[in-house]
Amino acid sequence: MRTVVVTGGGAAGMIAAVFAARRGNRVILIEKNEKLGKKLYITGKGRCNLTNDCTPEEFLENVVSNAKFLSGAIRAFSPQNTQDFFEEIGLKLKTERGNRVFPLSEKASDVTKFLSKELEKEKVEIALSEKVEKIVYRNGCVSEVLTDKREIACDSVVICTGGLSYPATGSTGDGYLFARAAGHTIKEPKPALVGIETKENFARLQGLSLKNVALHAYLNGKSVFCETGEMLFTHFGISGPLVLSVSALVNRSAPEEVLFKLDLKPGLTEEQLYNRIERDFAEAKGKTVENGMVKLMPSRLIDFILARAADKNKRVSEISNAEKRKIVSVMKGFEIRMLRLRPIEEAVITAGGVNIKEVNPKSMESKLIQGLFFAGEVLDLDAFTGGFNLQIAFTTGYIAGNHA
Repeated sequence: MRTVVVTGGGAAGMIAAVFAARRGNRVILIEKNEKLGKKLYITGKGRCNLTNDCTPEEFLENVVSNAKFLSGAIRAFSPQNTQDFFEEIGLKLKTERGNRVFPLSEKASDVTKFLSKELEKEKVEIALSEKVEKIVYRNGCVSEVLTDKREIACDSVVICTGGLSYPATGSTGDGYLFARAAGHTIKEPKPALVGIETKENFARLQGLSLKNVALHAYLNGKSVFCETGEMLFTHFGISGPLVLSVSALVNRSAPEEVLFKLDLKPGLTEEQLYNRIERDFAEAKGKTVENGMVKLMPSRLIDFILARAADKNKRVSEISNAEKRKIVSVMKGFEIRMLRLRPIEEAVITAGGVNIKEVNPKSMESKLIQGLFFAGEVLDLDAFTGGFNLQIAFTTGYIAGNHA
């Protein structure tokens, strides 16, 4: 019987351990925290967006880094396979807007609970509050694992230690150290799915949430992102679903190369918006421009628009057609400039990690060391929000576990 050590008891680690055990191996799952799935508890605002109910092709369209690497793997363990697996082990699921899949109970803790039961059923040896300190290699093969409590002779190791996001959950970059010691290169870790600090001071707008707005992003003048959805102004700049998504596309660009344009009325053409302003101003005779725009947008935002378009204290009757056109232009393309991304510790996930060119995409095994496998966020793979990153964890965990 082969001995497989899985280091890291998150999403990828638990799945890898289940499938390695199903292949008849002795599996030891080592987790340095006091419980499994610590990061799972906070995903999806505590509800755990497990996957996205989409085809492998649609899934790959939502992968930001190295989608090609996953093209075979996602067909071997697709979003549908993930749903089938969880239903088989007793976790009932439901699908919501955007094809996001959640536990029917809306409890992230249930995901860990059912995975833990399956680990127990497959006789996986679970070691909590134990830390892997070193992986020993001999003659180009995995030999043993040294923890802070013991030495374990083994045939293979699956590294599922996550990235650098939310370090309180145990993601402190341990896997990068193990990979480097094995000769692997690490693509510099960067925050992905994180808030963006802006050059503009939006402190007065803090807490203002906008729905059904369109965010455009440009890199050196070239459009790289345009989606409609929700965003949020914060004390540091901007956040919310649209901003988290776009952050994954600009996290390796210099701030001066990045420009955002916010369309506050994507459902209206410029001409339709101009006519709407004409009507609103006609109804607001005698009022200031500022008061004449209260039906159009949140009052706190009006100041910021008019600061770039017209004198807010002018009467609506005094506003020229050119000034109205300028208001329309600013509302349809409110420019925001990036200062920097928020710290990696605040990011939902980490971009960067173990160089996928040094990993076999069919097995997740190292091309440098026999018996060394990687799964989950430790790899240089990341995707947009919507369950795609957890699906990466489940897919790579399944592949690694089956081959380990």
